[in-house]
Order: sequence, then structure tokens, then C-alpha cells
Amino acid sequence: MSNSSGQRIPVNRFGLTEVYSPSPEKPIVDVVFVHGLNGDPHNTWTSEHSKVFWPSQILPPILEEEKARILVYGYDADVTSFTDGVSKDKIHNHAEHVVAELAANRRIRKATERPIIWIAHSLGGLVAKRALIHSSEIQGVKTEHLRSIFVSTYGLLFLGTPHHGSDIAQWGNRLEWICSVMLPKKVVDTQPQLVDALKTNNETLQNIDRQFVQIMSRFHIYFFHEGKPTNLKGTLKFIVDETSASPTVQDVERAVIQADHSHMCKFENENAPGFDLVAEGIQRYAEEAPATIRTRWETEKKERLTAKQAQAAEIYTGMIKSTGCPVFLADADGVESAKPTPPSDSISSFGGSSLGRQQRALAPTESEATFDEQYVLEDVTNEKEMA
Repeated sequence: MSNSSGQRIPVNRFGLTEVYSPSPEKPIVDVVFVHGLNGDPHNTWTSEHSKVFWPSQILPPILEEEKARILVYGYDADVTSFTDGVSKDKIHNHAEHVVAELAANRRIRKATERPIIWIAHSLGGLVAKRALIHSSEIQGVKTEHLRSIFVSTYGLLFLGTPHHGSDIAQWGNRLEWICSVMLPKKVVDTQPQLVDALKTNNETLQNIDRQFVQIMSRFHIYFFHEGKPTNLKGTLKFIVDETSASPTVQDVERAVIQADHSHMCKFENENAPGFDLVAEGIQRYAEEAPATIRTRWETEKKERLTAKQAQAAEIYTGMIKSTGCPVFLADADGVESAKPTPPSDSISSFGGSSLGRQQRALAPTESEATFDEQYVLEDVTNEKEMA
């Protein structure tokens, strides 16, 4: 595999691989590719005829002005990865891994707030959706860096991903067809129990669909469906039909790629059917994303600071009740916003000291207001007691 300059780049089977970066310029946007069932971070996106790997060989020149960095993500995508099993949600495991790896990859490059655009094929779209659901639910201070993936995501392009899962029977049929196309024939013929597991244990897949609906209005979304049927044992079928792959949703783009399910993500040149549609969508999102994501991060920081101030106020109120010591809360400008009255004329002392002490909780200044700011307790000698 080689990038647009002809330099050969090995693609890791598992995890993230950066296949293009606008060196020496600093990237402005990250574009992340996620393959589907029995897929591969290289082969899924490579033309079978020309062997062109389009994420690094065709796409970069189109994104030159947008200064996009392009990554592919690989994971163990066998049939069991998309089944519930007895107690394991393996799609969730994949989602956690991609969020953790992407957050780490971006953090060490000082690019946590860089916009993200996802391109996913088939069931890889479920992994991408589950990753964003997981990231959006992060609340803890010690794990809030993982929420950055949700905050930074601007758009998603789904290629042949099954979205409508309300009809359980139809879900089973679609999943069986996907198996027939994406899995080696010997696996389908000799291990039918794996296919049956994917057909029957699809509650997780339906839950992903329902949960993603709650957050999808935040993103720009482009649905693509296959325009040519696949030959399944002599019968032509649309593996993921238009109704499922490109449901009519308000303010969501949809288009057809004139290729079958397994080839709709393999562009051998710029003139390949559907390439212009996909490339233009990525380019437009990459152009629009920086301003929008910058605003979202400003809002996110304010919300986090407000939440920490509220948490601090709750803690200090508890300290007043337990110690009887006045606590003064100050905002980022140093203005005291609360002056509780001690429960008696005498002020409790700390550590047996004869001097009563007040505690003052100082919020960080604006320049210090980072995600990891900590409130500082300042012991202030009670002037009245000293007098």
C-alpha cells in the first residue's frame, strides 16, 4: 500500500494506522475509516482489480486544502464480534477500544479538539455509532478525556450500514445475507451456528439503533445504499436495501452507489461510481467542521467548569454543616458569591488552634480554566478573632 506520494505504508491489522498526514503542515481534521464484518483495515477499502487503496492514494489530493489526516481502524471482525453471546456485548468492547485508541492517538499529538469525520462500511457503522454512544455517556472527571471523541465528531458517512432494526425477522435476513457475502463460503457452509447466532442474538444491534437516534441530530450524516444486487447462490439480492441503509430522516443526506454491497467501498479511481459523492461529502464536512467543533468545545468547557463549581459548592456546604466554619466561594474573577453565617458567635478552629479560621474556595482564573483545574482551599486567618 502506498500514499498519494507513492511512499509505501504498512497497515496494522488491529488498531489505528495513520495512512496519510499533510506533512509538514499541521492537520486540521481527522478522517477515520472503520470496516465491517470479516473486514480488514486495508482490504475493505482496496480495489480488487487495480489494488488501489483509496483512503491514501485517491482521497488526499481532494482534501489538500482541508489539511486532513487520514486513519484506518482495524479490529477482530469475525461473526462472534457481532453477537451478544451469553453476557458479552462485543460491539461495545470494540467501541470502547476505538474510543480509547483514538483519544490516546490524538492526545499525545496535542489534537484532542481536532474535528473528526467517520467513514464506515456495513456493520462497521454499528461500531462507529456505538463508539459515539459510549463517548457521549462519559461523565467522570478521571475519564472525561474519552468524551472528547463525542465532542469532536462532526459527521459520519455510512456505506451500506443497516439502520432500521425494528423488524426482528427482517434483521435476521439482512444479517444472514451480509454473512453470505462477507464471510468465506466454507465458514458459512461448515459453521452455520455462527450465522444463526448473528441472526437471533441481534438485540444489541437494535439497541444501538435506538440509542443513536437520541444523539444523531448533533452530527452531519450521509447515508449511502448499494445500487446493484449481489448474486447469492443464483439469486440476486440487495444485501442492505435502500430502506435500511438510507432511511428517510429529516436533515440527513442520502445517495446511491452503483455497486454491490462488498464493492461499494472499493474505488479504483476518481471515476469509479459513487466516488465523487463520497469524496465531496468528506471534503465538505472537513471544510465546515473546524468552526462548528471549536464552538462546541467552548460550550463543553463552560459546562464542565459550571459542573465543577456546583460540585465544589456542594462539598463546601457540607463542610459548613460539619465544622461550623464559614466558607466563601469565589468565581473566576475573585468575587465572593456566598458568605454563610456560622452557627454560633464563636468560630470553630481547626487542628486545635486558638485562632479561628475561615476557608475560602477560589475558582481558577480564566487563563487557568482547563479541564483538570482543581479548586484551591485557602486558609484565611480570621481578622476579627485576631483583633
